Amino acid sequence: MNIMTEPKAIVEATSVRLNARAADAASISPIIERLPLSRRPDEVVVAVDAAGVNPSDVKAATGLMPYAVFPRTPGRDFAGRVIDGPREWVGKSVFGTSGDLGIRRDGTHASHLVVEMEALVEKPAGISMNEAAGIGVPFVTAIEGFRRSGMPKPGEHVLVMGVNGKVGQAAVQLATWLGANVIGVVRKDEAYDGHSNAPIDIINSATTDVAKRVLELTGGKGADIVFNTVGDPYFHDAHHALAKAGRQILIAAVHKLVTFNILEFYRGRHTYVGIDTLAFSSVESADVLRSVLHGFTGGLLRPFPVRDNSIYPLADAKAAYAAVTGSARDRIVLRP
Repeated sequence: MNIMTEPKAIVEATSVRLNARAADAASISPIIERLPLSRRPDEVVVAVDAAGVNPSDVKAATGLMPYAVFPRTPGRDFAGRVIDGPREWVGKSVFGTSGDLGIRRDGTHASHLVVEMEALVEKPAGISMNEAAGIGVPFVTAIEGFRRSGMPKPGEHVLVMGVNGKVGQAAVQLATWLGANVIGVVRKDEAYDGHSNAPIDIINSATTDVAKRVLELTGGKGADIVFNTVGDPYFHDAHHALAKAGRQILIAAVHKLVTFNILEFYRGRHTYVGIDTLAFSSVESADVLRSVLHGFTGGLLRPFPVRDNSIYPLADAKAAYAAVTGSARDRIVLRP
């Protein structure tokens, strides 16, 4: 039985603060403030060891998410140690993520975080705090995409557009873990840069007709699932690469509008699935992560590597946000 202690002021957190919406990414001006934290009986206080930085953190700071509140502490992903809460959790190493943390309420880019007890996922022993802090948003997005489209089955063909992005790499890990055949699409001459549980084919969209090559690789059938992590630039390639009754997962857009052939859509019996993990609470996000936790504990799913030059102190949050919006593919982490 959970023993709920009385709510009380716990700690003064050192926090990154955004006091107002920035005109653009270059104009983001985070400051460091110290803020007192308190928790409710169903919440815990986590001493944050590491916090992932995601593109959505920057987008929210520039007004691309109208429901983002100011002032606030940004950050959706975290890893750390519980220092106050129900006694069965105190001292445990945990990680998690959220669609509302850092957007609608204060988030993870701080020395301490208050979060619901049900939002905690116990960190596997073989994963570092830095690595755990980078799992959240990419893996929740990939997992939910497949849950909504139907999990890949052994022998099915999964086409991942933007395969070297973090969501793309998570999708490859999940699909190959489940026995699917994966084809990845890149924009230049490069190999797949992440972990997979089986070899994957790569298509360079700069030099190759993507849909034609997919048909060749699938014996003329097409892809059962297309995980489109880029959006409209690959929309038509994805559409023409789909098998009969195929499903396209969409998580991003560069431009809002695309032309859409309704006739081909219904005659192909296609399904389009839109994924927005910002709609997920911390508790819902934890449920998603727990559904694949055995993959991480068993080593078949692996966290993204975090390089030393991709770790920033809270005082350098502006540089960390710039790295995410720049050309860096590394997983960016803030450490208090």
